[in-house]
Amino acid sequence: MVIERKIAISLKNVSKCFKRYEHPGDRLKELLFPGKSRAQEFWALRDINLEVAKGETLGIVGRNGSGKSTLLQIIVGTLTTNSGEVKVNGRISALLELGSGFNPEFTGRQNVFFNGRLLGLKQEEIAAKFDEIAAFADIGDFIEQPVKTYSSGMFVRLAFAVAIHVDPEILVVDEALSVGDGVFVHRCMARIKSFQDSGGTILFVSHDMGAVNRLCSRCIWINQSQIVEQGSPSEVSKSYQSWIYEQINDNYRKNSSKAEQEPVLEQQKEQTNQTNNGHNIIVVKNKSQEPNAINTFTNKKYLNFNRVTRFGTGRSEIIDFKILDKSGKNTSFVLPEQIFSIWVTVKCHDFVKNPIIGITIYDRLRTTITAWNTTQYQHELPSLNKGETIIIKFTVNWPHIKNDNYLLEPAMADGSQENHEMLDWLQSAFSLQSGVTSLTFGLMALKDISISHNVIRAAKLTHQVLESA
Repeated sequence: MVIERKIAISLKNVSKCFKRYEHPGDRLKELLFPGKSRAQEFWALRDINLEVAKGETLGIVGRNGSGKSTLLQIIVGTLTTNSGEVKVNGRISALLELGSGFNPEFTGRQNVFFNGRLLGLKQEEIAAKFDEIAAFADIGDFIEQPVKTYSSGMFVRLAFAVAIHVDPEILVVDEALSVGDGVFVHRCMARIKSFQDSGGTILFVSHDMGAVNRLCSRCIWINQSQIVEQGSPSEVSKSYQSWIYEQINDNYRKNSSKAEQEPVLEQQKEQTNQTNNGHNIIVVKNKSQEPNAINTFTNKKYLNFNRVTRFGTGRSEIIDFKILDKSGKNTSFVLPEQIFSIWVTVKCHDFVKNPIIGITIYDRLRTTITAWNTTQYQHELPSLNKGETIIIKFTVNWPHIKNDNYLLEPAMADGSQENHEMLDWLQSAFSLQSGVTSLTFGLMALKDISISHNVIRAAKLTHQVLESA
């Protein structure tokens, strides 16, 4: 028996082109003298093919200007395509960029009714929902004031309240929640989860990969007007993360002067041991070292972990990674309060002036659980020359965390915490199983919770029988 997949949104070969004019008068000249184009064409979307099933939550990621918002506006109907076919099955409600769909001269109340009518609701239906919308927005008397007097946070509160309360079948959210305060964002996320549970379809655009991984069942990555990858949120987020660091590294190389990359040559072989804050470092020096500028490095032939997805410029390479228990044995299982060590060995294929080594831990949805590095713990590493190897040991006390499988990803960079070049990052290379805890709900159990109580019992009532005279 074949189960028919009901489609909420279908796009076939959708393209959108905008015209950009160098001078305002060129637009008028083009109207008066047709036949010659005076505009530069900018293709915001090219040949987009996409199907979104009913009940699916689709995450959409990509850098600013990649075409995400244009895609959503075409789906919602506020933009038309140059070519292609768009089909939307069901009432759609959208929370797009700040200001869309609201008249700034209208009051909040008037905009609620105005938007409701645009979405196909009758006047009496909107009136029946108004008190619920106003309570969710929680902007008080400002709902009777013109929207142009609202702060960005107040605007989003009202816009989301309208979008989620007009009984949509498809909800579109485009990064707008990023300007809301913490309490309201949590309230919105709870409402989105409720909408998911009721079978609603969601398009969710965000730069917060953690939110995309937690909320979405599928994800697409748009870059330079095209869908470059689609699949599970965890897999797409890894590719997107790798690409982002490629852009960061390109920018770092452009901004780094050659003077800052001059190596400090060592003339003799030595071994340096340092201990600080639970981290052990061993630096193995090499006699023959040649300076190699960052812009000329092209090494990509890794010595180890050839089957592991990794990214970075390759000027240094993680060649070994292991997790050891207190007795020094390899382990992949830990219990709460268990102390173990993580050993990372890195070989330098080039001079590294300011090395940073760290670990990131993810859960199965690729939500970041925690991350740390040597700079964060004020542990300064020495500059490393070509051919040298550094071994660092992190000593960890495992928390009372949910019994699950966690991914550990080591990385090495060169630079500062705020501005650095990623040299090597191993993705999803090592797993660690967390043992049973006393945790009942949630992700993490707090340590050493003390509980006390005091009962104030009701006083016994004394009844008097009053006799009438």
